Amino acid sequence: MIVTIIVLALTGLGVLFAVLRMIIGPASFDRVVALDTLNVIITALIVFLAYYFKSMLYLDIALAYAILSFLETLVFARFLEGRK
Repeated sequence: MIVTIIVLALTGLGVLFAVLRMIIGPASFDRVVALDTLNVIITALIVFLAYYFKSMLYLDIALAYAILSFLETLVFARFLEGRK
């Protein structure tokens, strides 16, 4: 139980720092990297939920979310690359 609380607290701290970087980020590229970091943290949280609830359905959801977040990062990177 203590390990679960520690993992969730550290995950929350990571989400907080990623959101702060998205808001404060001096450049658009910093915001894209923060968004990608946030997506990785959320994917890891979904995998943790799959372990906690012992449900394989969450792993399928995590895989689909990871693929969509990777495509999202590619789209934003291409958009910022073409904007120069």
